Amino acid sequence: METIIELKEVEKYYRMGEELVKAVDGISIKIEQGDFVAIMGPSGSGKSTTMNLVGSLDLATHGDIFLDGKDIEHLDESQLAQIRGKKIGFIFQSFNLIPNLTAKENVSLPMLFQGTEKEYRNEQAEKLLEMVDLADRMDHYPAQLSGGEQQRVAIARALSNDPEVILADEPTGNLDTKTGEIVMNFLDNLNKSGKTIIMVTHSPEVAQKHSKTIYQVKDGKIERVMKKIKGKWKIV
Repeated sequence: METIIELKEVEKYYRMGEELVKAVDGISIKIEQGDFVAIMGPSGSGKSTTMNLVGSLDLATHGDIFLDGKDIEHLDESQLAQIRGKKIGFIFQSFNLIPNLTAKENVSLPMLFQGTEKEYRNEQAEKLLEMVDLADRMDHYPAQLSGGEQQRVAIARALSNDPEVILADEPTGNLDTKTGEIVMNFLDNLNKSGKTIIMVTHSPEVAQKHSKTIYQVKDGKIERVMKKIKGKWKIV
């Protein structure tokens, strides 16, 4: 299978006063097309920093990050923003919707940054909101939507540029169990349609139920890699 994202011996250090914090300490990850990957670990394990590196939202202190075969360390910010905008759709735990834009306007915004024509933006935003069962809510503002509805708007927005990869940061973290299952079912269906899903979660139950590959992170390192093979989890 084609490798879409690869981290090779990546380290990310932060300086806090006199102390050097190793948030990520020599991680190697390979994301293959069509996989459903969970990056799992407790708070402070380095999984959020790992997510930022996997999503090309941050650069490594040491090591190499390849996105679509290109080493992002050698791209300037505008080049990186363009390739990231086309390749990866982001879903955040806190939804990150713009409060003074309607659901439809929130979904169409990433297409604006890619220079897409207005008529197509509107048509695509409506189509995506219909797909997540929000056709009757597209003119509502985020404050008028429930948490589950806001997360579905965020899923529609993540799909607006038809990216190959969806990166979801704790997508059920702010939702009740039933609504969380609805959101995860959307991600499962996207994966079945060919999208590569990368999900950050602290929940072993969510990871094991929905993903195909699990990277367990602890103290900034990969502690264990597991793959679901013929319905059973195996350490690889």
